[in-house]
Amino acid sequence: MSDSLPEAEVGAVAEGVPAVVPEAVVEAEPAYDPAAPAPLHVDRAPSGNADVDAQLGRLADTDHLATDGHVEVYEDVHRGLRDALTALDARPGPPVPPRPYDNRS
Repeated sequence: MSDSLPEAEVGAVAEGVPAVVPEAVVEAEPAYDPAAPAPLHVDRAPSGNADVDAQLGRLADTDHLATDGHVEVYEDVHRGLRDALTALDARPGPPVPPRPYDNRS
């Protein structure tokens, strides 16, 4: 026998009948809150540039933030995208082939 359950309840649990749970133990499901953060489920296609893809992936952080937290993420992503575009402009292109008739006299 068990010291924690009376004999009648032990028999009921053993026979597959659920035991009675006190109401204080049962937790209520959280109520739906329309103002709570919710994922937008926006599909993001890869751009082919690792820096740009990393910044676009950072937008998923807003799915778990309240609206007032979005501004910081958007500004950070905007700064990162601007830096990635600036880096693309700064890369040297392929060398220009020499022209055979540059030195005319």
